[in-house]
Amino acid sequence: MKVSAYGTENATTPIHEMEIERRELLPNDIKIDILYCGVCHSDIHMARSEWGPSVYPIVPGHEIVGIVTEVGSNVTKFKVGQTAGVGVFVDSCRKCSCCKEGLEQYCDEGMSPTYNGYFPDGSPTFGGYSENYVIDEKYALQIPFTAELERVAPLLCAGITTYSPLRYAGVGKGHKVAVLGLGGLGHMAVKFAASFGAEVTMLSTSPSKEADAKQLGAKHFALSTDENQMKALENHFDFILNTVAAKHDMNKFLNLLKVNGKMLVVGIPPEDNRFNAGTLIGKRRSIVGSMIGGIAETQEMLDYCAKHNILSDVEMIKMKDINEAYDRVLKSDVKYRFVIDMKA
Repeated sequence: MKVSAYGTENATTPIHEMEIERRELLPNDIKIDILYCGVCHSDIHMARSEWGPSVYPIVPGHEIVGIVTEVGSNVTKFKVGQTAGVGVFVDSCRKCSCCKEGLEQYCDEGMSPTYNGYFPDGSPTFGGYSENYVIDEKYALQIPFTAELERVAPLLCAGITTYSPLRYAGVGKGHKVAVLGLGGLGHMAVKFAASFGAEVTMLSTSPSKEADAKQLGAKHFALSTDENQMKALENHFDFILNTVAAKHDMNKFLNLLKVNGKMLVVGIPPEDNRFNAGTLIGKRRSIVGSMIGGIAETQEMLDYCAKHNILSDVEMIKMKDINEAYDRVLKSDVKYRFVIDMKA
């Protein structure tokens, strides 16, 4: 089926209106009429081939919330009229140990990303900057919210990206957690860590972000460019959730961890981040990477957010304003996630 969308054919052309082809529904598929789509920094990286060659034409968007308008003959999880979500991936091999354990994001054969990739049948995936999405019900999410759906959309990436490593690490009451970087990921990390009962400190290069950090749930704020403040926090934290996607000195922050402390890394800087092995060995510290979550854990996260009234802080835009939004994201001029109103 032909679908109206917004994307680009190369790394230098701005995002613009185009037409794409979605598959007709298979027996296990649902069609979602998209209401809202979040704007992730990775949308920019991939649209511009900054993480390696992208698959063009590309239609970004992997924080999708909409209404089910059609279901295949074998569908049991969803009904027409129900709210549904799509996250960062839309299929996987379903056979490897990771897929069988509910860790589809680590699929041995590679998950099928919501855009900039291919379905298992070899057809290209196109993202949420579009009218609708067709997806196997197994990879769609139930949305347990009835209001403020625009604030739910970023949970499908920014939410699960921060929820998963905090849960994996066992963060809870009595732990001291630092969140490095206050942006789309960082603001969700603060909310989750505080909700789990941890004492949260925001580490930022911007003193202007202190008030926001504390409003989001941080108990403390430290300026990462202040050597005295950093010295005072050495051997202080049980965990640091590192959301920074810009070049930075990881060793400076590893020194803030206690014995057995863990740095949980979810940001991808533009170049390799070198660390001193002695900094790890001296206190038995570790660096742990994490990438989004599986379908079951993402659903768990959504249910948790609904129960505890945790939502993303968003700024709404119209689809036609996407290129201006990209410019503002690069300037960190958004609190804290742009969301496109696809019906505006």
